[in-house]
Amino acid sequence: MSDQVFLYIALGLYFALMLFIGYMAFRKTSDHEGYMLAGRGLPPWVAALSAGASDMSGWLIMGLPGAIYATGLIEGWIAVGLLIGAYLNWRLVAPRLRAYTEVSRNSITIPSFFENRLRDRSRMLRTISSIIILVFFTLYASSGMVAGGIFYESAFGGEYLLGMLIVTGVTLTYTLFGGFLGASLTDVVQGLMMVTALIVVPIVAIINIGGFGETASIVETVGAGNLSLIGGSELGAGAAALIIISGLAWGLGYFGQPHIIVRFMALRSTRDAASARRIGTSWQFLSLLGAVSAGLIGIAYFEKFGGAPSNPETVVLLMSQTLLHPLVAGFVLASVLAAIMSTLSSQLIVCSSALVEDIYRAVKKPAPSEKTLVILGRVGVLIITIIAALLAISPNDSILGLVSFAWAGFGAAFGPIVLLSLYWRKLTNWGALAGMVAGAAAVFIWKAFNTGLYELLPAFIIAMIVAVVVSLATYRRNDEIEQEFTDTGTMIALGKR
Repeated sequence: MSDQVFLYIALGLYFALMLFIGYMAFRKTSDHEGYMLAGRGLPPWVAALSAGASDMSGWLIMGLPGAIYATGLIEGWIAVGLLIGAYLNWRLVAPRLRAYTEVSRNSITIPSFFENRLRDRSRMLRTISSIIILVFFTLYASSGMVAGGIFYESAFGGEYLLGMLIVTGVTLTYTLFGGFLGASLTDVVQGLMMVTALIVVPIVAIINIGGFGETASIVETVGAGNLSLIGGSELGAGAAALIIISGLAWGLGYFGQPHIIVRFMALRSTRDAASARRIGTSWQFLSLLGAVSAGLIGIAYFEKFGGAPSNPETVVLLMSQTLLHPLVAGFVLASVLAAIMSTLSSQLIVCSSALVEDIYRAVKKPAPSEKTLVILGRVGVLIITIIAALLAISPNDSILGLVSFAWAGFGAAFGPIVLLSLYWRKLTNWGALAGMVAGAAAVFIWKAFNTGLYELLPAFIIAMIVAVVVSLATYRRNDEIEQEFTDTGTMIALGKR
């Protein structure tokens, strides 16, 4: 039996499992809230692994190792920033958002939460939020499809377009029918596959190279700054500082990622957030450590044995194919798809909710039936998939580049508003709207100037300042808002649903 056959067997088993989970979730999904939020019934371990898997996407096994392989350990500051940001997100946002979204008129999307929390009667806040979600998530989803095409091209020697369409088609199928529950349950399997692959491949590679000492020696020989957290001397202090600050700034993005924080809203209760935080942070630590290690070890492996990748983002794929039995390598390759598809499915669900819950349902009177809403949710998933796939046909950026821009857009537009809405009584609808628009605009403007500093950091600060200043100028006390703020604190203290 040829190696290629083993690869296809592993891939076929993986696809079959994803479709089966999607079918089982379809049987358990009957209403709109179930399709969009799994009826707020996720156990902590499902929420934790689902948040992690939907967060990391293809860049965890392709983008991040590729950046480390090409530049050295200085790019590892992205991993440090993400780990800190993920921990703080679970600590600060998860329990309060779970409680507040239920207290505030049972909001099931981030835009509806903003509108209900701030009593925005103009509907502008909800509409603008939805538009931002659709714009940045279409780009984000496109990055996942690009990763799928590159994966197929590298792993199977096939056509980029065919691979992109296969990955997109399978993800679309189980998301279309399984909804949020299907996406979350498949995320659990995908998260476990990802972390296993990122542990196994580096360990096997080190053994083949000759141990830690030999590996480190070769990495250092190839480039003097490869093992330095501040880069080589040729980089310069200013450039190194920009890379480090930009890497750490990635952590700010967590507070505003709809596809991640929606998992917090779906927890069974506020008290589940603590155990989910421990599980999620542990998973993230192991995954990021494996990704960074794979990039560094790849430098030594290909220097010693040759066959260096033409595209740095395929370093893990090539090592797995040359180091492991074809069937095992096939499951490692499937874990790459798991990283891609877990994020893509979550993004499609959030986009669908923006279209149906926050745009269509907000203007449609009288309210449509639950059955109609579920059907429209599936239509929304299909529409966003088609648009993102059209963008992915001819990619003009790296996976990490596409992800970093979308991550910055959400982090700056929503992050400050999420934090202020949860912890500051005086946030107003006009302050939130002004901050949101300022954050999104600042990402585009800062990116255009190409200063070397990751656009998320200045845009986040600008959005926070604008939201606070405008809120202070427009604040009027509202007894309902005050009561909900107090009730949220009480709900968390009692650990209730």
